[in-house]
Amino acid sequence: MALKCGIVGLPNVGKSTLFNCLSNAKAQSANFPFCTIEPNVGVITVPDDRLEKLENLVNPERVQPTTIEIVDIAGLVKGASKGEGLGNKFLANIRETDAIIHVLRCFDDDNVVHVDGKINPINDKEVIDFELQLKDLETVQKKLDGIKRKVKTGDKEVVKEQEVLLRYETALESGKSARTVEVSEEEFEFIKDSHLLTAKPVLYVCNVDEAAVVEGNAYVEAVKEAVKDENAEVIMIGAQIEADIAELDTYEERQEFLQDMGLEEAGVNVLIRAAYRLLNLDTYFTAGVKEVRAWTINKGMKAPQAAGVIHTDFEKGFIRAEVIKYSDFVSLGSEAACKDAGKMGIEGKEYVVEDGDIMHFRFNV
Repeated sequence: MALKCGIVGLPNVGKSTLFNCLSNAKAQSANFPFCTIEPNVGVITVPDDRLEKLENLVNPERVQPTTIEIVDIAGLVKGASKGEGLGNKFLANIRETDAIIHVLRCFDDDNVVHVDGKINPINDKEVIDFELQLKDLETVQKKLDGIKRKVKTGDKEVVKEQEVLLRYETALESGKSARTVEVSEEEFEFIKDSHLLTAKPVLYVCNVDEAAVVEGNAYVEAVKEAVKDENAEVIMIGAQIEADIAELDTYEERQEFLQDMGLEEAGVNVLIRAAYRLLNLDTYFTAGVKEVRAWTINKGMKAPQAAGVIHTDFEKGFIRAEVIKYSDFVSLGSEAACKDAGKMGIEGKEYVVEDGDIMHFRFNV
């Protein structure tokens, strides 16, 4: 599943520094706006301790973690919705992503210029929200104009569509993002193909300095208060600290550095897992002597669709799934032991795959 999170924020908030820590790709990181002209794409692995445990038990030839794509998108300025700066390109790049990681500068440093000359993460957030909302409003109003004639015919479906679009228009005109509009699954179908920018799920990342990386600061608290009604997660990360960690050669050196900072793990790991949750994803595993592998699925996916993530033939010819719960596999130590203990379930087409399931599919094409 090719899923993308876009890193957005005003220029000089630490987006590219953070991207460099997340990915092996190296975006230019410099102290001036627009140092990232083209979106940099990095494929990053999702940290999962369960893979390591399965590797130790199965001793496979190779291990394949699951991944997501992170896109570092050029910095935004006021007027982007009207094409200012790199506006049109920025907005097009966001439209191609599945979720947004919004980086907010929550640190003071006279050596790193701010595009507006002052540190105010709430204002920074509002600048980007405003530009995205304006673009979405334009999209919704174009769609409303496009169905005017059909509405006059009294077509019930088109009238329903108009009602839904008007709710989005009202929200956007009042400065609210599309994700705040409550709609049913059926109603969302009317707007789905518009790919509204502010309908995408968002994760707020407060980029802090060394002094605030453990406890936070007043800027972080202000962000949490500002987004409390958005049903969005807020995490803290010290992008410069993460860059320093990434320069260390060994795992032991990195762990020692983290301990000295009072951190349990690298912030990038916290961020990657948060992005995974943001995309509403689960992981199932296949475990054999050739390969132990993590597979990405959408939450609530049924067994045939989960099989199709491996290969479309698996879904087309699905017969059944043999399922072992991760906890059973680890406690009993092997697939054979789980079979002997009656801990392998035989599941059909309606089985909803659970996070951590270890699966083997039977199919015939």
